[in-house]
Amino acid sequence: MTLQTTPLNAAHRAMGAKMVDFGGWDMPLHYGSQLEEHNQVRTDAGMFDVSHMRVVDMEGDGVRDFLRYLLANNVDKLQSSGRALYSCMLNPAGGVIDDLIVYFINEKMFRIVVNAGTADNDIAWMKEQAAVHAPKLAIKSRTDLAMIAIQGPQAAAKLWQAMPGLQNLAESLKPFTAVNMGTMFVARTGYTGEDGFEIMLPNQAAAFFWEALSKAGVKPIGLGARDTLRLEAGMNLYGHDMDDTISPLEAGLAWTVDLKSERDFIGKAALLAHPPTRKLVGLVLQDRGVLRDHQVVKSSHGDGEITSGSFSPSLNLSIALARIPAAVQIGDTVQVSVRDKLLNAKVVKYPFVRNGKGLV
Repeated sequence: MTLQTTPLNAAHRAMGAKMVDFGGWDMPLHYGSQLEEHNQVRTDAGMFDVSHMRVVDMEGDGVRDFLRYLLANNVDKLQSSGRALYSCMLNPAGGVIDDLIVYFINEKMFRIVVNAGTADNDIAWMKEQAAVHAPKLAIKSRTDLAMIAIQGPQAAAKLWQAMPGLQNLAESLKPFTAVNMGTMFVARTGYTGEDGFEIMLPNQAAAFFWEALSKAGVKPIGLGARDTLRLEAGMNLYGHDMDDTISPLEAGLAWTVDLKSERDFIGKAALLAHPPTRKLVGLVLQDRGVLRDHQVVKSSHGDGEITSGSFSPSLNLSIALARIPAAVQIGDTVQVSVRDKLLNAKVVKYPFVRNGKGLV
């Protein structure tokens, strides 16, 4: 099978990236040292090629009403142009089809960014629902757009250096807000727990922008560091921490689900009918070893499972997200089955790291 490539594929190879098959995409795992890349983002600034993710534009009359029904979070929170909202899109059983960010452009247009591995299914689901509830809505898959993230405490300063025309913008743009700058759509969002931006731009402009960032001292960051950064930040990864069989209420995402308003949405009835019996928590390993996905977590209230686990470069500890019985409390000690041994781990609140500082 031929792997899909982003517009920056040649640039990654020129920078010495180790390329891997990531869900059918040819993507950089690292450019030499995953550890150095992780620390670069925590202390300075790094850039990520996230062009494999999909931008979807919804346009037409009734788009807000349609999204009120399609998404678990309430787009009525978005009242000023450029505001963004994180939400899950659920199936009727309350499982997570995908987690996404939706941007309000105007009353006839919203922009959505979905995950790469679920993009085709997401769009098919959106169109299936629109055919019934908003048949005149245009749903456009923007495969003509690339996406580059700049993350880290120096992200804004380095972005100004690379693109001087963005300086006033970068200073004034608030978190979870976006603005159009010519052909660029600049959002102050990210997936690392640091300040930063995600920029959507035409495919043909991606290599020029990537090179400009590189000349400004922004180092390229691969998938390996992206994963440890998001885990430290306590951010879910689709297919690991949740999927279409998992309720957002059991994935630590209750804060993204609007069950208070009278608004109906797909999956709401199932969520109300099935209160969560499990919850997502953080774990910090107390013994020697490394926490990994799918390891069994044993507690006095029953077993659970690690959904994402790794070594934390920022904390010099092994950490994990785990779905465990709801009765387990923060501060409790549980046991994790690691290579036929039961190792002690402390249950903690996540995120583990935010803005470069350890929180556990």
